[in-house]
Amino acid sequence: MTPRTVCGTAVVAIGGNALLSGGGPATVSEQVEAARRLATPVVALADAGWRVVVTHGNGPQVGFIKRRADLAAQLDPELPALDLDMCVADSQGGLGHILATAIAGRLHSLGRDPERVAALITHTVVDADDAAFAHPTKPIGAFYPEARARELADTHGWTVAEDSGRGWRRVVPSPRPLRVLETAAVRALSAAGLVVIAAGGGGIPVVADGPDGRRGVEAVVDKDLTSALLAAELDANLLVITTGVERVAVDYGRPTQRFLDRLDPAEAERLLAEGQFPAGSMGPKVRAALDFLAGGPDRQVLITSPQALGAALDGQGGTWLGHTPAPTPVRPTAEPTAEPLNGTVTAGRPQ
Repeated sequence: MTPRTVCGTAVVAIGGNALLSGGGPATVSEQVEAARRLATPVVALADAGWRVVVTHGNGPQVGFIKRRADLAAQLDPELPALDLDMCVADSQGGLGHILATAIAGRLHSLGRDPERVAALITHTVVDADDAAFAHPTKPIGAFYPEARARELADTHGWTVAEDSGRGWRRVVPSPRPLRVLETAAVRALSAAGLVVIAAGGGGIPVVADGPDGRRGVEAVVDKDLTSALLAAELDANLLVITTGVERVAVDYGRPTQRFLDRLDPAEAERLLAEGQFPAGSMGPKVRAALDFLAGGPDRQVLITSPQALGAALDGQGGTWLGHTPAPTPVRPTAEPTAEPLNGTVTAGRPQ
């Protein structure tokens, strides 16, 4: 058994949009390439001595899956239609496969054991009476011009909304996550030295009901809120949220736009209340960060882009949120603990 130094647990949340370029029709190959790029800083974080849990969004992908299933059912009524909970499960399998393969490939290229990664189907408990079911807000699927979006809404009974100036999309209910059912399994796999992929798409949404004790519901849970919840349940030290910009900004898109290197929780709460972080874009990420930070004074959150993730993890970019006045490096600042590891991941400097 190989001992390693352990800094703590880091949860890295990768957005579904981070796997797509947005420059044309979505393809599997571009998601594979994006996952390969993301695997480098993820493995570097593990090399620095962190237990790493990767979560991912599925906003575009779950919309594609749902649309494809609906169109197929129209062409052949014998093909089953898929509810949103099944579409989330489908996206967990597909994206989990892509991310696990990329991380395993990176481990292999460094001479590590490529079997030290696991993708886990994950369920998230929500409240059946959550007000979100009556007020859809979560964008999924492709972007459309307004006229086309409204045409699809009329045809299929969708709710549509403008998404952060990028176009119009279908929106679905997004209830608040209450509990991740597979937390114990994630903890056990992580403690065994595996990079774990979990809580994909915010987790398959379920409510406590029915003869089996739970049932799936028509919703897509926000992956950042679930990531913060899972990080808290794991007693993680670091939550990383990737997004489309390198740093959080105030007055985004205006002449007075200003990027932020550091935010303390009180200032973040104030800016959130002032509407600086819209509900359809940065708002859930800042809310998730604040939820996680509320659990302890030593916790840190990093919000940055996938492209800047490697440098930001070393304190050279991104927006850091926390109670301390400066970013905490990903390398340990105190004497680390030793932990046996069935594998070959070793401590080292992140790249």
